[in-house]
Parts: sequence; C-alpha cells; structure tokens
Amino acid sequence: MTRTAATTAAAAVGAVAAPRPLAAPLRGALRVYKWELLKLRAQKRTYLGLGLAALVPIAFVVALIFKSGGPSDIVLGRYIRESGLATPFVVLEFMAIWGLPLITALVAGDIVASESHNGTLKTILTRSRDRGEVFAGKLLATITYTAAAVALMAGVGLAAATAEWGWKPLVSLSGPRVSADRSLVLLLATLGIYLLVLLGVAAFGVLISTVTRNSAAAVVSTLMFALLMQLVGALPGTESVRPYLLSNQFVAWHGLLRVPVDWAPITHALWIAALYLAVPAFAAYLVFLRRDVAGD
Repeated sequence: MTRTAATTAAAAVGAVAAPRPLAAPLRGALRVYKWELLKLRAQKRTYLGLGLAALVPIAFVVALIFKSGGPSDIVLGRYIRESGLATPFVVLEFMAIWGLPLITALVAGDIVASESHNGTLKTILTRSRDRGEVFAGKLLATITYTAAAVALMAGVGLAAATAEWGWKPLVSLSGPRVSADRSLVLLLATLGIYLLVLLGVAAFGVLISTVTRNSAAAVVSTLMFALLMQLVGALPGTESVRPYLLSNQFVAWHGLLRVPVDWAPITHALWIAALYLAVPAFAAYLVFLRRDVAGD
C-alpha cells in the first residue's frame, strides 16, 4: 500500500470513528440534565410543588365525599359523581389559572437564579460544561418538573375519584356519553395540550430567573405574569387581543370533550403556546450565553 493510499484509508477510518458534531454537546446537555434532576430531588421547593399538585385533588375528592352538591359551574362539575374520570378534568379547570402556574413558578423561577444566590454558577460555567449545555440541561429539568406536576395532579385525582365513583363513561360537553377507555385517551390528550400551554409560563419563569438573578422575584414575577394575562383578558375592550393571550389557551382542551371534537381552539392554542414557549426560552438562552458571572 502506498503512503497516499494509507493516508486516505486512515482518514476514512478516522471519519467513521469520529463522533457527529452534535453528539458531544448532546451528551453534555444530558449530563447537566441528570445533575439538575438530582438537585431538584434535594430541594424542598420541588416537594412543596409536587405535594401541592397531589394534595389538591385528594382534598377535592374528600370534600365531595362529605358534602352534597358539587362545582356545577365548572366544566363537567355537574357529573363529578357519575364517573371518576370527571375529577381530573374538574381539578385541572380549577388549578389551571393559579395553582399549576404557581407550582411551575417555584422551580422555573429558581432554576438559574439559585446558582447566583449560592455562588455556584461561576464554578459551573468556568470549570464544567459549555454554557449552551448548561442552559439546555436546566430547561429540560424545568420541563420535566412541570410535566411531573401535571401528571401527578391528574393521576392522583383519577385514582382517588375512581376508587370512590368508579370507572364509568363520561358525559361530554355536547351531551353524548363517551366510553371510559376513550375518556382516558381524551384525558391524556388534554394533559398534553395543557402542558404545552403551561410550559409557556415555565419559559417565562426561566427567562426572569436568568435576567434577575433573584429567585423570589422570579417566582413572584412568573406567577404575576400568568395572573396578569388573566386580568387583561377580563377587561372590557380587550376582545381583539384575547385570542392571543396565553391564559385563554388554558381552556382550549374543552374542544376535546365535544362530539365531534372541536379542533379549532386546540390548533390555535398549540401554535400560540409554542410561541410563548420558544420566544422566552430563546431570549433566556441569549442572556445566559452573554451573562457576566464575575459577580456570581
């Protein structure tokens, strides 16, 4: 074999063995993600948020057991005792505006700011991973926590209510009954739609956490962001902007409970929520990349 041929062969072998350009950053982001999950496991605010997500549906079911009547002014509220499957929808309606945004804000507003408070961000960025990897890991951890809170709320509510009222067909918003199995599918789809909307709140929290470097301010600002949009949507003269408020997308899943399914509010909510998620997340990423950590 000539020297040229040997060199070509070696280059070919090296090209095959070399990792793809995105492999190393991806592995780095996943390592940061795992480390962030371990940190969340050690923080009291994580258990406070998840505990609240589990406690509310339990308290709701217990209250209905010992009290007649029900929340008839809430979607599916009048059918709450006809099927255990109604409870997760009702509790979601109840917690959509303030409860779950608050639970989300506890971690989203702290995920970056806590590093400044503890003086650890400088160490992480100068001795550990690339800034993009660190930010991606923190964002993934926030998404995981938010999804866990929504799943825990629905799972605990479904288990408690089914034990009391059974696994029975659910009355749709259009009137016809939907089988229990199909109702479960609709519940899972509902949680997915609501989660995407809620992640818009989470992304705003990450942005404020990155900009302010103050956990308390970021948590409060994130919650106020969700409540302020609800207030704006209730004011007269705001009809033109209401369809584009994130708060209005919290109820888009109602379309799933109609026969046939009303997809218009759902598709609208999905792209609106995607914007509310992508824009703050990207802005937070840019701020994080350019952040001066000399004072951290």
